[in-house]
Amino acid sequence: MNPAFSVVFLTTLIGTGQGLFIALFSGQYYAFLQHVPPQPAAFYGAGSMIALAFLIAGLVASFFHLGHPERAWRAATQWRTSWLSREVIVLPAFMFVVFLYGILHYFNVDPHVFGTAAIPEFGLTMVVGAVGVAVCFGLFVCTAMIYACLKFLQEWHSPLTVVNYTLLGMASGFTLGTAFASQQNSTLLGFFAAWSVILTLVALLTRGAALIRNYRLKHKSTLQTAIGVRHANIQQKSQGAMGGSFNTREFFHGKTATFIKSIKWIFLVTVFPIPVALVLTGLYGGHHELFAVAFVVQYLGLIAERWFFFAQARHPQNLYYQTV
Repeated sequence: MNPAFSVVFLTTLIGTGQGLFIALFSGQYYAFLQHVPPQPAAFYGAGSMIALAFLIAGLVASFFHLGHPERAWRAATQWRTSWLSREVIVLPAFMFVVFLYGILHYFNVDPHVFGTAAIPEFGLTMVVGAVGVAVCFGLFVCTAMIYACLKFLQEWHSPLTVVNYTLLGMASGFTLGTAFASQQNSTLLGFFAAWSVILTLVALLTRGAALIRNYRLKHKSTLQTAIGVRHANIQQKSQGAMGGSFNTREFFHGKTATFIKSIKWIFLVTVFPIPVALVLTGLYGGHHELFAVAFVVQYLGLIAERWFFFAQARHPQNLYYQTV
């Protein structure tokens, strides 16, 4: 496939925003359980606004992929059958919950909504945050299933697609949360850093599993199946046209195998080992400026990872159009 950078930025930006929100609510929930020190309400309010900024940036990036942005609202009408329509509905809903969560914390509005002396009393922000996490995971599923549901693109049609979208988004969000906690001198610094490392390493395992799976794939569509001829030696000499077309531009990236391989190794290094090393060095070496560097490196690596994710998919139509 030919990756569209608008979609690359959409998926990576909203993934980071989702991951940061999960990090913030996790910090509040662990503080509620008295496992970590409580934080000022302004900490969660400011963090939520940063998460919302990433979500808005991702939404804006998505409009550059539309031929007629004024018709974008129509995408929501097919929610019964389309994962894209579901994403179009869930994303604004999640943005609203993140905004509400941040505003409640910013103005320190947190009345008890239920609970007794025997049952822990939950504040309004805890309830809104729990709803937000549920919607957040729903958004991860909707975004990933846009690609995972396509059976004819075998590289994407796997549960690992959903798992990797979720883990990579959470890893980048917790890395950003680590940098944010450091800037705020928050006692959640160690908590966020530990989960950033854990999630990044787990994401390495699942993304590696996807790479191995795709390397071993045996594609169902071949030149033989395309034309109904079983002969073992079939060669296509021309596609019957001297110029390019929509099919040659949109469904094949046009890059060499060496270029694709280099992108794979770039993201494998920049998304996983380098951020882990930077976070651990910053945490135990006292160089807190490395947390921001870790996030920047990891996010740039995620752009390469997402580009590779799209480029690796072999559209069956390229059996014909890729040969010129």
